[in-house]
Amino acid sequence: MKSLFLAWQAPTDSARSRAWFPVGRLDAETVDAANQQAHYRFRYTGGALKAQHDVGFAPLLAFPDFRKVYESDDLFPLFKNRVISPKRGDFQEYIQWLDLDRGQADPVSILAVSGGERVTDNLEVFPKVTADAAGNFHVRFFLHGLRHLGTKAIERAARLQVGEELRILVELNNPATRLAVPLLTEDYQMIGWAPRYLVEDLINCVPHAPELSARVARINVEAAPLNQRILIDYSGRAPQGAQPMSTPDFKPLLD
Repeated sequence: MKSLFLAWQAPTDSARSRAWFPVGRLDAETVDAANQQAHYRFRYTGGALKAQHDVGFAPLLAFPDFRKVYESDDLFPLFKNRVISPKRGDFQEYIQWLDLDRGQADPVSILAVSGGERVTDNLEVFPKVTADAAGNFHVRFFLHGLRHLGTKAIERAARLQVGEELRILVELNNPATRLAVPLLTEDYQMIGWAPRYLVEDLINCVPHAPELSARVARINVEAAPLNQRILIDYSGRAPQGAQPMSTPDFKPLLD
């Protein structure tokens, strides 16, 4: 079973301008691994009701009922349209950017790394993070926000090396999101942030700071957009007995 969350961003004219809410969960149960066939299930999460209460979020056209379980043997178009076709000439280069082998490049694995962002809507996809019995977890994501930091940060990011360790900070007064987790180089040049969907769990891991680690997993060529330029490996340890992404916002409304 592989699981992804769907996040929705509030519009700029709302009471919580540009805030992100996890509004749904997609589960993919493998049916035929050799042919990348799976059975898919989509459910809304508690974050959808919170977004509805706070900023008037309405059910998506593809999934019009908050209180329904949607199932299909084909990937729902809302997600499928966020994955480039394997028939495209640049598909091999694209999955290399994501650091995936062609055999690993099923649609859910692609979305888990790429985020599935499109300029035509305010939705984003991210993977469900699971800790092992000792609380250890690992997640891979593209560095966020580099384009907002200016020329100096972009130039420093261009000199990063694969395997380079990054410093992890906690920001308590970010003007856009209030809480944030900036990532800095060893020489204290800020180059971006961890994704918003991880912030709460990463901050909960601060008491276990010795187990926190962020390093550069891959650097893509300049042809890649800035939001897919630097791939990060992040490891941490959740508090005892806790699982990441276990707050009510992430809990499906129906079992």
